[in-house]
Amino acid sequence: MRINHNISAINTNRLLASNNKSTSKSLEKLSSGLAVNRAGDNAAGLAISEKMRGQIRGLNQATSNANDGISLIQTAEGGLNETHAILQRMRELAVQSANDTNTDSDRKEIQKEVDQLTKEITRIATDTEFNTKKLLDGNMAATLTESDANMDASVAAGSNLTASGKYTVNYKAVAGHIASTLTSVTVTDPTGDPSTDGTYTHDGTGWKDAGGHDASTAIGKLTINGTPQKGATITVSGTGTAATFTNSAAEDAQFEITGVTGPNGESISKSAFNVKATAAGNAGGITTGNGSLEVTVDTSKALTFHIGANEGQNTRLTVQSMKAEDLGVSNIDLTSQATSDAAITTIDNAINTVSAQRAALGAMQNRLEHTINNLGTSSENLSAAESQIRDVDMAEQMSEFTKNNILTQAATSMLAQANQQPQNVLSLLR
Repeated sequence: MRINHNISAINTNRLLASNNKSTSKSLEKLSSGLAVNRAGDNAAGLAISEKMRGQIRGLNQATSNANDGISLIQTAEGGLNETHAILQRMRELAVQSANDTNTDSDRKEIQKEVDQLTKEITRIATDTEFNTKKLLDGNMAATLTESDANMDASVAAGSNLTASGKYTVNYKAVAGHIASTLTSVTVTDPTGDPSTDGTYTHDGTGWKDAGGHDASTAIGKLTINGTPQKGATITVSGTGTAATFTNSAAEDAQFEITGVTGPNGESISKSAFNVKATAAGNAGGITTGNGSLEVTVDTSKALTFHIGANEGQNTRLTVQSMKAEDLGVSNIDLTSQATSDAAITTIDNAINTVSAQRAALGAMQNRLEHTINNLGTSSENLSAAESQIRDVDMAEQMSEFTKNNILTQAATSMLAQANQQPQNVLSLLR
């Protein structure tokens, strides 16, 4: 029998300490509801759980972002709703003014209302804001640079181009709408000399009379300076000291887009761009055949909606300018029957432009609503997965706690018994 080392007590004390530690951990898990309270509980599980928590909180914030995006879109669309109402009223006035039961003074009164409505369209575009961001003034539109100075490209309203880069736009001229063959000059000599009177048409090389003779070799030997283009300034000199002429302005050359290729070689909708000839292009004799235009698009000012938990998980939105000038209705003239009649088509085009932009906004809103549903589902599933790692099974842990508690009590009792064993040595000393 030995008394310097009570091995039984030491062993029992070690087991008691172990049971106390297990009981303490069980109490911590039961009181916190977490199976992992520190890295030591489950190092890998803690790392996985923290990544999941980042994803869950990111998804929840992305849901909030998408809801804010919908609010912004609804604000913009609400402004365009009133723009549509104004354009419909302007169209109604144009139809009214095109009727010759109105006098010139009547049309002047109609024009007053149209002028005010036009100003209101621009005011709506300028003043519609969300969180101080102007939505309809063109600040969020894509800007373009064309490779050919003779061609003018524009983004079609409602085309949500969001990728910056170089786009290739293929087009073909529409037969019967070639500007260089449509301008004519009608000359009337004020001196009464009929030799210079007549209509002269530009055939792409020079001005010819009805007989095909060049103006400079005709009987009156006219000098006509100028090339055919819309709004061209053409000077005519002849036998009279003040020869007069009328210039039937050339119409813009018209083009049909046959295909568009994006910055990465992807196919883009043919309706994404509009192209037309510039004044220089019309004068340059654009006639027939196919062409290709390289358009550099800058979308750096487009709105970005971050709708995911991670980097780069976003969508973008461009909104074209909805000012009266950009809609083509800034100079609506209803002071005559002819101009009123022409204004109907002009206003129709503006209505279609606003409709296209509203459709694009509505499409984005519907997309964001589906995004919100998807984000909610993802957050729910990740929360369930994180719970499997991080949360404690209360029933299982209660059983573990009960076991450890019993073992602690038993070890305490056995430690008392072990401490009594050295007392047996006293019986040898009697």
